Amino acid sequence: MSERTLPPWLLPLWQRVTADIGRLHHALLLAGPRGSGKRQFAEALAQRLLCNRPRADGFACGACPSCHWFADGNHPDMHRMVPESAEEDEGEADAEGKKEKKKSDQIRIEQVRDMQGLLEVGGHQGGRRVVLVDPAEAMNPPTANALLKSLEEPQTDVVFLLVCHAPGQLLPTIRSRCQSWVFPKPAADEAAKWLREAGVTDADALLGFASGLPLAAQELATGPLADARARFARDMLALSSGDPLKLAGEWESWLKSKAAVEGGVTLTLLVSWLQRWLADGARVARGQSPRFFADHGKALVQQAGAHAEGWLAAYHELTAFRKVSQHPLNQRLFLEDVLMRVRRGMAR
Repeated sequence: MSERTLPPWLLPLWQRVTADIGRLHHALLLAGPRGSGKRQFAEALAQRLLCNRPRADGFACGACPSCHWFADGNHPDMHRMVPESAEEDEGEADAEGKKEKKKSDQIRIEQVRDMQGLLEVGGHQGGRRVVLVDPAEAMNPPTANALLKSLEEPQTDVVFLLVCHAPGQLLPTIRSRCQSWVFPKPAADEAAKWLREAGVTDADALLGFASGLPLAAQELATGPLADARARFARDMLALSSGDPLKLAGEWESWLKSKAAVEGGVTLTLLVSWLQRWLADGARVARGQSPRFFADHGKALVQQAGAHAEGWLAAYHELTAFRKVSQHPLNQRLFLEDVLMRVRRGMAR
């Protein structure tokens, strides 16, 4: 592990957190939006806490037995609590070829109890042990209350790292027992420079789409999310003269596909992208520059024309649909309703 594994704008935060690492608080809440680098930071900190020979610059050595165990994912003093849906074998069939049931998006209370049992046994090396909870808001109330007991009565040399996208969703009692660190957003020019050095084309456009978060923008540059964003833009540009009901059927099939599941493309994500497309359409119709889809700016100008009011009205209509998109009663009917509203907004 070296400082090159953390983006430069996180190094000042790293220095503050690790300045007195021997007296580190027993529970850290690492809070910030998705793509802010919390997970990379938590992994680097966990490895540093478990390292046998940490470097003078505050990072793990990367060469000791503990670092090798960590890199292999089997360190006996590293305990991870993540949702079942985040595990590597998600979506695979069992040995008999039967399709597995949908895995939970929550961290279960059994995971907390298992962790507590392991901590009672003692550490493998007689030193620190680390518990990583990611994301912390995936805990339901019973799970959070079970973890709270461990935070209220911390064991010696146990450090809890809670990665959290939405701290407001945590129990106040959980937050009050953690030392909170909020992850900064880099300056736009620094973020764009970092992306370009990483080989990302259209860095400025992707930064706009990712609300200025370069790690999120980097994820959008290649791979499944890049393909999904490109498909989404093509579908939206065709919707002005297309059939929203047909598109709803195509999107329903898309969301069930292996590519969508592996790429993290969900109904909620598509609705949020729809809102961004509509917001940009309203902006260009008023003569402003697009914020989220700058790489499709010219096409948006042609599509939106001067119909800013219709696009903006459709945008506001979709606001109420975002919560419903997490648990729609019927996904196909939901998509048909949403896309017909978007199509009407475009035509006003």
